[in-house]
Amino acid sequence: MNRLLVIVGASYAGVQLAAAARESGFDGRIVLLGDEPDAPYQRPPLSKGFLTGSFAEARLPLRSQAFFDEEKIDWMPSMRATFIDRARREVELHDGTRIAYDHLALTTGARVRKLDCPGATLDAVHYLRDLRDARRLAHSAQAARRAVVIGGGYIGLEAAASLRQKGVEVTVVETEPRLLARVASPWMSAFMQRAHADKGIAFAFGRKVAALRQLDDAVSVVLDDDTHLLCDLVVAGIGVIPNTELAAECGLTVAGGIVVDEYARTSDPAIVAAGDCAAFVPHWAVDARACRVESVQNANDMARVAALAIAGRPQPYRAIPWFWSDQFDLKLQMAGINMGFTHQVVRGSVEERKFSVFYFRDEALIAVDSINRPQEHMLARKLLAQCARVSVHEAGDPAFDLKGVVS
Repeated sequence: MNRLLVIVGASYAGVQLAAAARESGFDGRIVLLGDEPDAPYQRPPLSKGFLTGSFAEARLPLRSQAFFDEEKIDWMPSMRATFIDRARREVELHDGTRIAYDHLALTTGARVRKLDCPGATLDAVHYLRDLRDARRLAHSAQAARRAVVIGGGYIGLEAAASLRQKGVEVTVVETEPRLLARVASPWMSAFMQRAHADKGIAFAFGRKVAALRQLDDAVSVVLDDDTHLLCDLVVAGIGVIPNTELAAECGLTVAGGIVVDEYARTSDPAIVAAGDCAAFVPHWAVDARACRVESVQNANDMARVAALAIAGRPQPYRAIPWFWSDQFDLKLQMAGINMGFTHQVVRGSVEERKFSVFYFRDEALIAVDSINRPQEHMLARKLLAQCARVSVHEAGDPAFDLKGVVS
């Protein structure tokens, strides 16, 4: 009997899971449910080239309609799943119709965390998660002279850089004492701060937004020390919340995300989950706590693992995490997780803004951050994947051939 795979969420993970299921030999019907009207699209450019105008909207789609037709994937736009009936193996949609499934995949992603201060709903406030957000921000930025970006993470800094390139004066407000506090080392945070400051971006560290006030011709962003920042638009990049409500309401195990095992399987053997919504214990974790990894790499690689589980060919998730961010003329690429590092060493030229920082936990290489060194980033991913033995001294020696230690 022909099997039916229903995928809830036309995200990176959802599209990749559909494609990987076909590649893995799944020959049943595949239904891909998306709650947006637009074809599944790339999200990273939204805070970068799309905002500056260098990346056209026509380039955003992840796959063409021809791909979905050729692979016999039924993509259904503007369809929101509202309930999962695990007993009947059915998904209920917002219009009351139901779709039966043999296999169900949850690739529901995450949504932006909203400001909760007075004035948070002013028209000048923008978020940046989906294409509708990006279109609205790009339109508002055309007439803006001053912007306040709330949040000094990836999205905040990318938006700040893009706005600054359009001639907008930008101030970044960050509750932590440094930028990229969740993902970067203090050294890399300081480097990125200098790079942004050199372009004219101002910062307010260790501050929270107390209120937003609409004035006659501007918005006043009031900080908790009573500083008032005047601007034309506000961009909030203060994190995301995983979309786990469907999973929780149908009784799946949820703890900070939809809990999955190393094969991307949930607590129900008929249901897998992948991407930003999924929580798992990574093989590289220092402890056994589950976490979520918010990246395109994780979405794609976990989706492949989920597809293999559906096809009856389970393989454990062993991918090395990697990330990237474009800010001004800097391409920051990160491989591995530097949490708990005990040593770091720089390879390359900081002055020329072409270098890598190698992080070690005791004697083991655990992560590498690269600035404008794409080839070294690719090499770092191989070193980490192969658990190659490289010493701190060797990593910092420009004469040492790192290629010689990878197979």
